[in-house]
Amino acid sequence: MSLFNWVSLVLVLYLLSPILSLNGSSDIPPRFLNYAKKKELFDWMVGVRRKIHENPELGYEEFETSKLIRAELDKMGVKYKHPLSVTGVVGFIGSGKPPFVALRADMDALAIQEMVEWEYKSKVSGKMHACGHDSHVAMLLGAAKILQDHREELKGTVVLIFQPAEEGGGGAKKMIDEGALENVNAIFGLHVANKLPLGEVASRPGPLLAGSGFFEAVISGKGGHAAIPQHSIDPILAASNVIVSLQHLVSREADPLDSQVVTVAKFQGGGAFNVIPDSVTIGGTFRAFLKESFMQLRQRIEEVVTGQAAVQRCKAVISFLENEKPFFPPTINDKYLHDYFRIVAGDMLGIDKVKDMQPLMGSEDFAFYQEMIPGYFFFLGMQNGTHKQLQSPHSPYFEINEDVLPYGAALHASLATRYLLQSQPEVTLPAENDHDEL
Repeated sequence: MSLFNWVSLVLVLYLLSPILSLNGSSDIPPRFLNYAKKKELFDWMVGVRRKIHENPELGYEEFETSKLIRAELDKMGVKYKHPLSVTGVVGFIGSGKPPFVALRADMDALAIQEMVEWEYKSKVSGKMHACGHDSHVAMLLGAAKILQDHREELKGTVVLIFQPAEEGGGGAKKMIDEGALENVNAIFGLHVANKLPLGEVASRPGPLLAGSGFFEAVISGKGGHAAIPQHSIDPILAASNVIVSLQHLVSREADPLDSQVVTVAKFQGGGAFNVIPDSVTIGGTFRAFLKESFMQLRQRIEEVVTGQAAVQRCKAVISFLENEKPFFPPTINDKYLHDYFRIVAGDMLGIDKVKDMQPLMGSEDFAFYQEMIPGYFFFLGMQNGTHKQLQSPHSPYFEINEDVLPYGAALHASLATRYLLQSQPEVTLPAENDHDEL
């Protein structure tokens, strides 16, 4: 081999050293977790979380939350785009060049009155962070601090997606439509879990969460005195028959091995004990893991509502509320990213703390990202055995164990950093017999 080729090979090996030593990157997750647990960073994440919790904002109204995020990114020196989808923020850390990997946090609260009595209780009547999105934002900002402080280790660009309106508003879809995934190769997201122990994670490859939709129907009859029902057309009776028939869609029309749900959760009609109303409004949700099953349910719900109402001489007008609450596709985890996640989380927590789980009928608009690029969504445990049992999401008694914050921040940062390392373009070294004679 010529001297020139020897020098070239040494230079290539030097430039490739981060890639060739990728197996040695197993130290990144525990190192980042120790960094996230430092008192200064932990206290800062807690403070951010509590500020957001005190000032909950519903979907597409997260103006103060967005302002707080941008202020913290400014302090870190992190560049970002704003606004996307009204209040959304997309930050960038790293070289600004490929490869690109994204991390996502949702920002919106719920229309629930908080019943937990503590110092940092919601200051807004009828609104509460009852699903942990305040902690999700705090953890992604924590990840941003870790990544920015270790940016010399980033072999590409990390995209930070702070997204509005996950709770039924389909904020993810709007963020995609406005370019949030531009150049992005893969995306990761998480959700806190009240029953999973602190320091454990759970997920699975393939279908994780169901696709979901909503419906609302107004069933109209003819009102009158309850004592002479023959002079009326009773929409309450019609609505009752509709609800019973809707339950048969799953029990008698769906394959028992194809999980589906139809639930009527809203029934409004009448205001007096002795008056048959003119109309009744019902509404609910439907879920399925397969797109074909989901669309079949949609069709049959419409047929059952209108048909059963007609049997009782009523008229029904049904809406699937697609403008207000767009259909969510199933959340389907990429198999390759599942294997990758198990390695990274195992290096941080121990492989015994990385659990496989059964699919859930809940839904997540993270699924919109997964329709566009490979994505992975997982649950992060926060239950501490020495404390009381945490309540489930969407409960007015829902609480966050703030000890979870360093775990989420470090997992986000580790998943992104190692993904960029292993996504470097491969360089083929010269074959053994491909050399010049000395």
